[in-house]
Amino acid sequence: MRIVFISSYPPVECGIATYCEYLSKAVKAMGNEVYIICHKGGQGEGVFPAFDYNDSSLHFKAYKMTTRFTPDIVHIQHEYGLYGPYWGINIVPLIQLLSLNRIPVVTTLHSVYKKWRPEQKVIVDNIIRSSNKVIVHEPYQLESIKANISSFDDKKFSIIPHGARIVKRIKGAKKMLGLAPSDKVILLIGYSRPSKNLDLIIDLFPYILEKVPKARLVVAGKIRQNEYGKYQKYFLNKINRSPCVKRIIILKGQFPQSIFDKILSSADVIPLPYKITAQSGIMAHCLAFGVPLVCSDNPSMRRIIEESGAGFIAKNEKEFVDYIVQILSDSEIRNSMRRKALKYVQEKISWKKIANKTVEIYNELIKTPRGKAKYIRV
Repeated sequence: MRIVFISSYPPVECGIATYCEYLSKAVKAMGNEVYIICHKGGQGEGVFPAFDYNDSSLHFKAYKMTTRFTPDIVHIQHEYGLYGPYWGINIVPLIQLLSLNRIPVVTTLHSVYKKWRPEQKVIVDNIIRSSNKVIVHEPYQLESIKANISSFDDKKFSIIPHGARIVKRIKGAKKMLGLAPSDKVILLIGYSRPSKNLDLIIDLFPYILEKVPKARLVVAGKIRQNEYGKYQKYFLNKINRSPCVKRIIILKGQFPQSIFDKILSSADVIPLPYKITAQSGIMAHCLAFGVPLVCSDNPSMRRIIEESGAGFIAKNEKEFVDYIVQILSDSEIRNSMRRKALKYVQEKISWKKIANKTVEIYNELIKTPRGKAKYIRV
């Protein structure tokens, strides 16, 4: 089967790019032929940069490049900021062009929230109408679409969770990053934005340090270009004003996969105090490295913590402090959560399992013509 993915792609730093990389490689490992049509900056075998983020003719460029490969299936990774101005409206004519050419289109909606802006409703409604199949990551996302979008059709939807790698923790990662092996590392990682609420942990850190004197807060967050620059300034000022600033380390620079993996391997606990999230790629990475989690109480994170047993759900500030302290202070709890996280990845969300479920959807859409002749797919 020949599949074309349309998405952002590494080395461009973007959660969707990373998702597409791991999914496309897992699909290819099943014996399929895979090509990626992406934004300028993407690189790799079978990767073809054809358009840029604010390109007004994005849909034509992506369509022309895609049709050169005569794909059996096109799989689009959707995020509002990826496909042109006006909330990425160019994704709609792109899907329609592919449909005119009778190419089946699968679209994964990565960002589906409980509350919808009018612009989001318009775009998602049109994506659903024009796509042959739509994938979401969480059951609550399906319920949200059902409640907000008039074109909802149960038969068009599948729920496939965010995948995770099967990897080993890097030994000596703390020392590699300039930390003491005895440090109890609380890690804040990922892009900094107000909805992630990472500044809450800066406020709570003095209370944690009182109970765990060897606690060290490591901040490895970044901003994308000038996005949320005002929040970033506020966040850094809060760190500098903290009475515990000497126990806080900020990691600067680029985080290619090898560095990212070392940072994750150094962590003893990762808080995710998000106010709003659709699903979390960072959470999947944490599970892959067996890092215990303390998460805010939202549907996606609650489900994963309940299913995996790899952390705690904190419903208020006191619980964030208590659970982080408990994990840092008790190696038995910490190691138990690590084992449970790794088991969950192995049994439920490894990229191999996610790719198998995705290819099943592709096969549903590629219908063999009826007749007496015997067909063998090659």
